[in-house]
Amino acid sequence: MNAIYESDFLGFSYGFRPGRGAHDALDALAVGITDRKVNWVLDADIRGFFDTIDHGWLIKFIEHRIADRRVLRLIQKWLRAGVMEQGRRTPTDVGSPQGATVSPLLANICLHYALDLWVRQWRQRSGRGDIIIVRYADDFVLGFQHHLDATRFLRDLHERLARFRLELHLDKTRLLRFGRFAAAQHKEKGISGAPQTFNFLGLTHCCSRSKSGLFLLLRHTMRSRLLAKVREITLELRRRLHEPIVSQGKWLGAVLRGHYAYYGVPTNIEALDVFRSEVTHRWFKSLRRRSQRRRLNWTRMDRLAQQWLPRARIVHPWPQQRFAVRTRDKSPVR
Repeated sequence: MNAIYESDFLGFSYGFRPGRGAHDALDALAVGITDRKVNWVLDADIRGFFDTIDHGWLIKFIEHRIADRRVLRLIQKWLRAGVMEQGRRTPTDVGSPQGATVSPLLANICLHYALDLWVRQWRQRSGRGDIIIVRYADDFVLGFQHHLDATRFLRDLHERLARFRLELHLDKTRLLRFGRFAAAQHKEKGISGAPQTFNFLGLTHCCSRSKSGLFLLLRHTMRSRLLAKVREITLELRRRLHEPIVSQGKWLGAVLRGHYAYYGVPTNIEALDVFRSEVTHRWFKSLRRRSQRRRLNWTRMDRLAQQWLPRARIVHPWPQQRFAVRTRDKSPVR
């Protein structure tokens, strides 16, 4: 089924597809905001998407491309299999269980027909200015040149999703002024403060300026993600309290390298430094609890940090560079 649908899925869909990942989606979004005439951003999220997929509509969507009745019956049985909780089976009439192998593909199929094809058609027929979209699973971001396009699209999007028994998460869906001209437009309209920010795939996106005065899309680790990871490390350090320092150091080093591998994007070096500093402090407090006879001091702690905790570093190229290579510089980011 993957081979069949890969030829159908649209270019702005990035979630759970072979050869595509979160950083490809982040690159496409960054290039779209920087290079296109984007003045408004719609940060959208579908409420409980995996739990509210309508089985009837999903099977209709699949029947467009899959004619084998045996495959269709197998999918229907799997959808109705239910879940086991404390030894009791609970049947499911809607939704697709997260974590199952086929679930991401079914989610993409549903959104391909319910959202992607409609967005492409709406953009061609109703859009008056530049419109970009990047979707990763049920989380998607659109950029608009004109506010009228953005408001009309949001109204039509509510109606479109309702047709398939889906709805936007009102607390997580926002339309905000954002882009190269957002700061200047705020000043013209007498709006105080910097333009609003939005989150996408673990990174907070902000409007900023480079040293030369040009527009710079600033991206840094979401505060909630950073704090949650620090708490997780603190709990794990308590569990590993009496392990050898070498063992703890190797584990923490692997955690930091994994963190840098995802969040090590340009403009995010300060957040990476903060994360390493927090990990160092939590490790220091954990080691001082091990013994009252020989208190650890910061001089020795600094040596341990230098030995085991890799310094923050940017591992990803600038979005324009990688996006141009991936698309051979032919994608209009639409």
